[in-house]
Amino acid sequence: MASRSQSTRARSPEAKRAREATILAAAARLATVSGIRSVTLTDIATEVGMHKSAMLRYFETREEIFLRLAAAGWVEWSQAVRGQLADAAPGTDDENSADAVNGVDREPRLQAVAGLLAESLVARPLFCDLLAHTPMNLERNVSLESVRSFKLTAIAEVAAVGEALRRVAALSPAQAGDVVATATAMAGALWQMAAPGTELRRLYESDPGLAHAVVDVAPRLTDILSALLRGYSAGGEAE
Repeated sequence: MASRSQSTRARSPEAKRAREATILAAAARLATVSGIRSVTLTDIATEVGMHKSAMLRYFETREEIFLRLAAAGWVEWSQAVRGQLADAAPGTDDENSADAVNGVDREPRLQAVAGLLAESLVARPLFCDLLAHTPMNLERNVSLESVRSFKLTAIAEVAAVGEALRRVAALSPAQAGDVVATATAMAGALWQMAAPGTELRRLYESDPGLAHAVVDVAPRLTDILSALLRGYSAGGEAE
C-alpha cells in the first residue's frame, strides 16, 4: 500500500500523470489478484493511500480506470503478438515461402497461428478479464469522450494485428479483422467461464458431475480459431 502522503494533490501536469500511473498500477494489481468484478473505487483509493473523493480528480469513475487499463492492454498485446507473428512469417529468401502461406503447408501453419493467438491472450490474465468486462460495464458510466478514445485505440490495434495476420495466412482485411475480434471476444468469454483461481473453479474440479464445466482456455480457443482460419482458407484465396 502506498503512503498516505500521496493524498497531496498533484499540481503539475507531470505530477498528475505520475499520480494517474500510480492509480492505474494499483488497480491492475488488485484486479490481477481478485478479478475486476470485486475491485471497488475504495479499494483502489486505499491501495494508493488516497481518499476516494480525491481519486475523482484523476478519474471520473472506477470504470474509467479499468477502461484505461483495457486500452493499454490492447496496445501491449498488439505489439507483442505482432512481433510473434512476424517471427512466424515465411522468410523472403525461402523459395517455398508462397507455398507456406498458400499451398500444401497451410493446414499446420494455420493451426500454429491459432495456437499463437490463443497462447498470447491466455498469457495475459488481466487483459482477458478486461476484454469480458469492457462491453458489459466498462464502457458504461464513463464520458462519451472516454469511450471514443478507447474505441479508437482498440480499432487501431485490431487493424494492426489483422495486417500482421495477413502476412502469415491468406485472409482478406475483413477476415483478418474477424479473426482478431473472435480471438479477443472468445478469450474474454472463456476466461470468465474458466473462472481460474476462484471457488467456482475449485468446485468444478472437485465434483466429477461438473467436469464439463472445467474450461481449459488455451486449447479451446485454439480449436475455435483454427476452425475459423480453416473455414476462410477453404473458401478460396483472399482478395
